[in-house]
Amino acid sequence: MTNPGLSPLLAPYSSDRLSLPNRLVMAPMTRYRAHEDGTPLLPIVATYYAQRAEAGLLITEGIWPHRRGQSDWRIPGLETEVHVAGWRAVTDAVHARGGRIFAQLMHGGRQGHPRSRLLGDVPAGPSAVPVPGPVHVKDGKTEAPVPRVMTVADIRIAIDDHVAAARNALRAGFDGVELHGANSYLIHQFLADNTNLRSDAYGRDRTRFAVELVTAVAEAVGAHRTGLRLSPGNPQFGMIEHNPGPVYQALLNSLDPLELAYLHLTDNDDYPALADLRPRWHGTLIANVGENHPPTTQRQGERVISEGRADLVSYGRAFLTHPDLPARIAINDPLATPIRVEHLYTQGATGYTDYPTLAEERAGLSTASTAP
Repeated sequence: MTNPGLSPLLAPYSSDRLSLPNRLVMAPMTRYRAHEDGTPLLPIVATYYAQRAEAGLLITEGIWPHRRGQSDWRIPGLETEVHVAGWRAVTDAVHARGGRIFAQLMHGGRQGHPRSRLLGDVPAGPSAVPVPGPVHVKDGKTEAPVPRVMTVADIRIAIDDHVAAARNALRAGFDGVELHGANSYLIHQFLADNTNLRSDAYGRDRTRFAVELVTAVAEAVGAHRTGLRLSPGNPQFGMIEHNPGPVYQALLNSLDPLELAYLHLTDNDDYPALADLRPRWHGTLIANVGENHPPTTQRQGERVISEGRADLVSYGRAFLTHPDLPARIAINDPLATPIRVEHLYTQGATGYTDYPTLAEERAGLSTASTAP
C-alpha cells in the first residue's frame, strides 16, 4: 500500500532502462575540482558524489571527451588512462553507498580560449561566431576568440571522441553517460539559430549532428546507458533560438525510436519545452525547471511529477547545499541552507564537501566529513 504522506519525489521509479529508489536526480554542475590535466581532484570529488548517493540518479559535472573539446581550465576529462583511474575512485565511492551515477560528456565547441586549453589552440564550433562578452581564463578574463569553423572531418572526429569517452566512462565504472546538448555547448551550437550558419548538410538540417552523435554513442555503449540533455530556447552565453519548437520536435522524432535511457529537458519561459515535447518522447523524461530561475523547491518538483510532465526531476543548487536531499524532502525541510558562492569554483573542500546533513545539523555539527 502506498504511503499517502510520501512525497511523489520519493516514490521508486522503474522503466526498461532505469530502476531508481526515488525520482530525485542531481543535475550536472560545473565545480572546477580537477587537476590542470583534467583528472578529478581526489579524494574530495569522490567524497562529494558519495555524499549525495541517496539521489535516485547522480549526473556528474560536464566532462570533456577529448582535450579538443575542453571548454575551460580545471574542467575534468575522460580521455586518458589517468582520467579513467581517477573517475573509477569516484564511481567506486558512489556504488559503495548504493548509488547510481552517469557521466555527462560536455564538448565545449566554440566555448574556450587558448589560455585555458591544454592544446593552447583556438576552439572550433559549427560557425565562426564567438561567445559574446569577456570569458574567464585561468588567469582572469579576456575577449573570446573567433572560433575556427569545424570541417566535416572535424565533426567526425568530435563524434569519435564522444564514442571513445563513453567507452572510457564504462571502464571507469559509470552506469551510463549523458550527452550535453544544452546550455550553449557543442550540440546546442549546432541546433541554435545564431551559432549554426552553415550552408552544408549540418546547416540545412540543424538536428543532423545531434542525431549522428547520439546514435553513434548509443550503438557503442548501449542505448540503455545513453541519456541526452537539451535546453530548448535557453539564451545562456548568447544563444538565440527564435522558434525552438520545430527543431526540437524534429530532433525528438528522430531520437525517440532509439529508446535511450532518458531525455533530460530544461523548461523555458518563452518556450514550454516540457508541455510541447513530452508527448513526443515515449521513454523516461527528467525535467529541470530551475534553469535561469531561483532554486527548484520541493513543491515545484512534486507538481511536475503529479501533473505528468516528467518522470523524474533534477535538482542542482538544492543538492549542493543539502547532500542528503531525499531525507530532507521526506520531512518537508525548507531547503534553506545558503550556497557559499565564493567557494563554488575554488579547488578545495570548503564549500564543496562540508555542507552538513540533517543528522549532523541536529547533532550540532557545522561541517560534514571530508573522508570518502
